[in-house]
Amino acid sequence: MTTESRHNTQNSKDQVLEWIKEFQEHGDEEIQTKLVLEFENLVHALARKFSKGQRHDEDLIQVGMIGLLAALRRFDPAFGRSFESFAIPTIIGEIKRFIRDKTWSVHVPRRIKELGPKIKNAVEELTIELQRSPKVEEIADYIGVSEEEVLETMEMGKSYQALSVDRSIEADDEGSAVTLLDLVGSTEDGYEKTNQQLLLDKAFAVLTDREKEILNLTYFENLSQKETGDRLGISQMHVSRLQRRALQKLRESIKVEPTECL
Repeated sequence: MTTESRHNTQNSKDQVLEWIKEFQEHGDEEIQTKLVLEFENLVHALARKFSKGQRHDEDLIQVGMIGLLAALRRFDPAFGRSFESFAIPTIIGEIKRFIRDKTWSVHVPRRIKELGPKIKNAVEELTIELQRSPKVEEIADYIGVSEEEVLETMEMGKSYQALSVDRSIEADDEGSAVTLLDLVGSTEDGYEKTNQQLLLDKAFAVLTDREKEILNLTYFENLSQKETGDRLGISQMHVSRLQRRALQKLRESIKVEPTECL
């Protein structure tokens, strides 16, 4: 790096510090915009670190910007730290708070979300201290809450992240796998067909043997009325009359509109 480039870098840092001072004293929107543009790459980098390609990437950037503005308002150069080293923990804190509060799979009360990390820490510390897994009452005493609150929090914690229905799980000892979707029940078409058959059986009970025979020949064997009449030894007109009467009986029996019947 040349002497001139080092001089320009130093001037740039001095300029940024001057902008921060003006922003803190006057809240100037133009200065705020300059500072946001100056550090937006930092915010984007931190947001990407926590988003890992998930859908709330843009949300984390917005939250990170809130953390950046908070850091700009509180930064004090007198402590001898660079602004970046001061801002990064603030930005990360806002992002983590957002993830804690907004990315659960179901709605969970804030007190449960805040109690969860305390219980986790208590379990870790008590396990070391007791050389065994702590009991619920021991956890409750350790953090000063009721046993019911501990149990509720541990149960709600299971809802932190929903599983994809495409997630593979092991199905047997041989390593065969299925997805969760494979285990979800579906409507069996056979049930509907069975119901329809039962309905027809009940309806057909109102028909005479001749009427049943005519419907069987014309609708199930697909014979014409003339072919049906020839087989039964009756006229086509007689077949037509018996067919209409049989269909009318069926309509009245199963209580449907004429357009829905056979």
